[in-house]
Amino acid sequence: MRVLKGIFFLLKLSIFLGLVFFLLGLFLVFYFLKDLPRPEFFTEKEFFQSTKIFDRTGKVLLYEIFEEEKRTYVGLDKVPDFLKKAVIAAEDANFYKHSGVEIKGILRAILEDLKLKKPLFGGSTITQQLIRSSFLSNEKTFARKTREIVLSLGLERKYSKDQILEWYLNQIPFGQNAYGVEAASRTYFGKSVSELTLGEAAILASLIKSPYGFSPYDENGKKRLFERKNYVLDRMVNLGFVSKESAEKAKKEEIKFVEKKKELFAPYFVLWVKEFLEKNFGENYLKLGGLKVYTTLDIDFQKIAEKVVKEGVEKNRKLGAFNSCLVAVNPQNGDVLAMTVGTGNYEDKPLPEGCTPGKDCKFDPKVNVCLSLRQPGSSFKPFVYAKAFEKGYTDKTVVVDEPTCFGVWGGKEYCPKNYDGLFRGPVTLREALAQSLNVPSVKVLMYLAGLKDGVEMAQRLGITTLKEPFGPSIVLGGWEVKLVEMVQAFSAFANEGYKIKVDPILKIEDSKGRTIYEKKDTKVKVLDEKVAGLISDILSDNSARAPIFGWNSPLYFENYKVSVKTGTTQDFRDGWTIGYTSNIVVGVWGGNNDNSPIKKEPGIKVAGPIWHNFLAQILPKIEKPTQTEIAPEKESQIQTSTQSQ
Repeated sequence: MRVLKGIFFLLKLSIFLGLVFFLLGLFLVFYFLKDLPRPEFFTEKEFFQSTKIFDRTGKVLLYEIFEEEKRTYVGLDKVPDFLKKAVIAAEDANFYKHSGVEIKGILRAILEDLKLKKPLFGGSTITQQLIRSSFLSNEKTFARKTREIVLSLGLERKYSKDQILEWYLNQIPFGQNAYGVEAASRTYFGKSVSELTLGEAAILASLIKSPYGFSPYDENGKKRLFERKNYVLDRMVNLGFVSKESAEKAKKEEIKFVEKKKELFAPYFVLWVKEFLEKNFGENYLKLGGLKVYTTLDIDFQKIAEKVVKEGVEKNRKLGAFNSCLVAVNPQNGDVLAMTVGTGNYEDKPLPEGCTPGKDCKFDPKVNVCLSLRQPGSSFKPFVYAKAFEKGYTDKTVVVDEPTCFGVWGGKEYCPKNYDGLFRGPVTLREALAQSLNVPSVKVLMYLAGLKDGVEMAQRLGITTLKEPFGPSIVLGGWEVKLVEMVQAFSAFANEGYKIKVDPILKIEDSKGRTIYEKKDTKVKVLDEKVAGLISDILSDNSARAPIFGWNSPLYFENYKVSVKTGTTQDFRDGWTIGYTSNIVVGVWGGNNDNSPIKKEPGIKVAGPIWHNFLAQILPKIEKPTQTEIAPEKESQIQTSTQSQ
């Protein structure tokens, strides 16, 4: 009887303990798996992609806007087969055989953990790594590992191996803020993932283990990276993925990494584009939305612009001018072909050394002076003459160049002078504009064009910054404008009277390749083509301007007809040269950020050489040589002026 009672007691105890362990198991399962996302959540998860800004060809990446991850999603069919196999060999040799977890790997990791007496939790499959990087933290606890295993099993039941591998290859980090194989390929090798060699593929597969520990930009890291690369290639041979001959060849392959250099090309242009994008799409969307922005920038023109402006600025320092900027635009459609400032380096040091940016720096690399307000000097004059011609006056109309006062303006009588203090008597409007004579130009404004109408012409052509009250000195550039708007306004002269909108963007695509913005034709007729043609003819008339500027000035091109106007402001604070053909308008400004004066040198000496050197390299690419006036030999003296040239 006692035996039966004992058996009965043990039976009840077993049932009780079984129930306790069952409930404990349920509790543990609930505890470990609470808040665990469904496998379906993975398809709902959006792969955040960086926004890329390209040149006009779409081949040159100028800049990438991202939060913390540079990423471009690519389908598995775009990934070379040997890269897939390299990753599998490096990370999960049995990927196509297991069901999401590998028991042997887990047991092996547990034994290692016990030896070291701390949780390392190795042995993760590709599926587990994907789950961990997508949904879970990197904390090393049994709860996290259990959740990882359960979700991995669920993911494998629901999706194909190829789909999981595709997600993995687009999710994992490779260092240098590059996530996914496409971003990694472009970051390290400057090419698309589809163009990788076997050796390069083995490098990427090696980086997965320790993206920063194996960095090719660190001497020790690079050594470890190549050791890992050779290990991966040997694994591929052992697994039958590649032949021994191919692996040995890949080991000897010369691997060329993209240099770690500035990630911002054409910085002043790109940041201008970025500002436009932020206003229209929002800063956060740009970092995550995966837009592709195709700009109007011509990379060849940009390189030439950066070179000549940098060289010009270095030469101008002896004149006391520490900065310059250049904008080049296609007058037919408003495409901005080039834009640069100073040294072209946004991260450069301000000058002079020790100056305070925004206060007393003559050169401030963080300011795009192409978009800043500056006084244009006599480069403003063509707008006023255009209004006079529109009213019926001609280039043969005569005004008298003589001492003249134009009444009280700003509390004192306004009596302008010519640059040299001389007066030439009767001159035609052609001579007055070509030689940039001040007194005749003020007369054209006040007596022929009309002050109000002269200002209206400038505004009609695209100048938006002029503020009342206006006075006669506006024709000599006494009001502030932006270089980019001056170039836009001059485009109407180059384009038979059509105003265009300067636009740096050709097209924008979303992450799915759908066009969400496309540049439109914005031509508007604002000026009679005869008036535009007459202005262009006068500004290209080398013989008409020669008495002041000389025959062989920087404004002259022997085989090309180029219209051009210079400008120099009061006290020599700004020097301008703006010129054009029917295919390009180029504006150059020179001076100092802090508005300090330069050494009494006119725009033709400060901005003219930069403008000329740029166009000298560009014109043969876009224009056919034409017969122009032959300049007298050895005539190279440039006569200088103040406030008019």
